[in-house]
Amino acid sequence: MNIILFDDPELRTNLLPLTYTRPVSEIRIGIMTITEKWRHFSKGQVSFLAEPYLQEKFKQQVDNEANIYVNGAVCPTAELLEQIRRMPLGAALYNGDLLVALHAGESSFKSGKEVYNYKSHTQTSITLSAHGVVTQLWDIFRFNGPQIRDDFKVLTEGRVSQPISDPHTVAYNVQDIFIEEGVQFKAAILNAENGPIYIGRNAQVQEGTVLRGPFALGEESIINMGGKMRGDVTIGPYCKVGGEISNCVFFGYSNKGHDGFMGNSVVGEWCNFGADTNTSNLKNNYANVKLWSHAQQKMVDTGLQFCGLIMADHGKSGINTMFNTGTVVGVGANVFGSGYPPNFIPSFTWGAVNESQTFKLPKFYEVAEAVLSRRGQSVTPTERAIYDHIFEETKTSRSWEQ
Repeated sequence: MNIILFDDPELRTNLLPLTYTRPVSEIRIGIMTITEKWRHFSKGQVSFLAEPYLQEKFKQQVDNEANIYVNGAVCPTAELLEQIRRMPLGAALYNGDLLVALHAGESSFKSGKEVYNYKSHTQTSITLSAHGVVTQLWDIFRFNGPQIRDDFKVLTEGRVSQPISDPHTVAYNVQDIFIEEGVQFKAAILNAENGPIYIGRNAQVQEGTVLRGPFALGEESIINMGGKMRGDVTIGPYCKVGGEISNCVFFGYSNKGHDGFMGNSVVGEWCNFGADTNTSNLKNNYANVKLWSHAQQKMVDTGLQFCGLIMADHGKSGINTMFNTGTVVGVGANVFGSGYPPNFIPSFTWGAVNESQTFKLPKFYEVAEAVLSRRGQSVTPTERAIYDHIFEETKTSRSWEQ
């Protein structure tokens, strides 16, 4: 079985700006990305059917007999995988009106829209769990706790956790704590009474840190001294975080190393928050939070009382930045200045608070190279082509250029 995770055209647009730089399935929710979940469950080949400008980096690998196209916004379960395995050639699996999977046989496609337009021989239905499909930006943090619980069971089944060797670290409900090899603890408190805690390989939990489950810390990531992780939090690989974090997802390679509060938020890769950056997640009047929708090109009601910040890849904030409730920051935006930034900051914005200018590509690449070099990486020609495309595609959103 050859699984190809396709970008549902409507859902992919709903999930911008995070999906400017990645297929939908590369979103991290729970401990793993959706792609990693499918690879873990299927034990086979998993590839992508992404937007054309992303396909050089996220390639599609086709099979001569059994191409199974799966909606990249759907998180797998053992039951779902078994139903997909039983699908005959040409069959389609739906959750309501949502196409979940299609057995295309030797056929292959160039876009998610083509997958939807395929005339299937038979259609069957499945009912997915409420937290099993990511349809909106806020679903990522809203469903993160349940997904941590699901991933924890999958990743730890039949395995034995490393012990906590530090005598000054305290653990509650230790049977729901799993520690990979190479983890360092110093005088921390781990409370898994409300949900499991997963600590990835070679991670560091420094002195005075308090963790409440559900919580996941990725490989090589660091929680700085005194960090307070309040539950339903995922910190992806190679991150450095500190301060107070509640119900947030960091995809990876991003830093919030200083004090300051962040709640009900999603942070992409290669982001950095200046000291004392704070994110509001509750309006003073307790009304529902509205969030900028790239799909509708307007603010939309999330239906949520708590909603903070959505920041796409390579976003930055200066010291003492105050993000308002329900703020969306685009790719490569560098936010600084006194006062509150606007609720929507377009991709490649420079400033945003008192005056907005364009973060021109040569300067963007100069900063990006400096950031990636700290992790022994560089911006590849393929990635430059992606950022060049995003810069042009988002030009109309930078009103000062018009």
